Amino acid sequence: MEKEYFVHPSSYVDDNVEIGAGTKIWHFSHVQSGATIGRNCSLGQNVNIGNNVRIGNGVRIQNNVSVYEGVELEDNVFCGPSCVFTNVVKPRSHFPVHGVYAKTLIKEGASLGANSTVVCGHTVGRSALIAAGAVVAKDVPDFALMAGVPARRIGWVCECGVRLDNRIAEDNNCKRETYKCDACGAEYMESSGVLKKI
Repeated sequence: MEKEYFVHPSSYVDDNVEIGAGTKIWHFSHVQSGATIGRNCSLGQNVNIGNNVRIGNGVRIQNNVSVYEGVELEDNVFCGPSCVFTNVVKPRSHFPVHGVYAKTLIKEGASLGANSTVVCGHTVGRSALIAAGAVVAKDVPDFALMAGVPARRIGWVCECGVRLDNRIAEDNNCKRETYKCDACGAEYMESSGVLKKI
């Protein structure tokens, strides 16, 4: 029976792996046992998917990325070239950890820039944008634009990826601000450091 997904001949897919229709796995990649990859994903060259990793639908993983056990990528996540995940909080070669990994969750639509690092045990919120080279060492709110080492929030982004600079209303009594995306017209409200689409 013909597979509904593509795996380049130079790549390895272990037993007990689920791969959704339309997914493409390119050169020199390895998908390890117990992994689940959704529909219409793209795994670039030299990508490693660890044991028991869960990857949603429409995920794009660029070249030279390893997604280790303990990391979960929800639908439509983008992982830029050579971005880094970890899965052990206190790594020591002479005290190995077997099967006890800190959970890292990258929520729907989030994008991780090239060479960014997500330290394990944290959540990157929905549609957040992590700048190239940033180091995420704490939880990231939905729609946050994060940059630096360690990463800090320098603004907000629309789910379409455009920075939200167009503040259309401000209510100092309730500490709320309203934004409108210049590209797609979506509107958001910020209250107490949380941004929600309205």
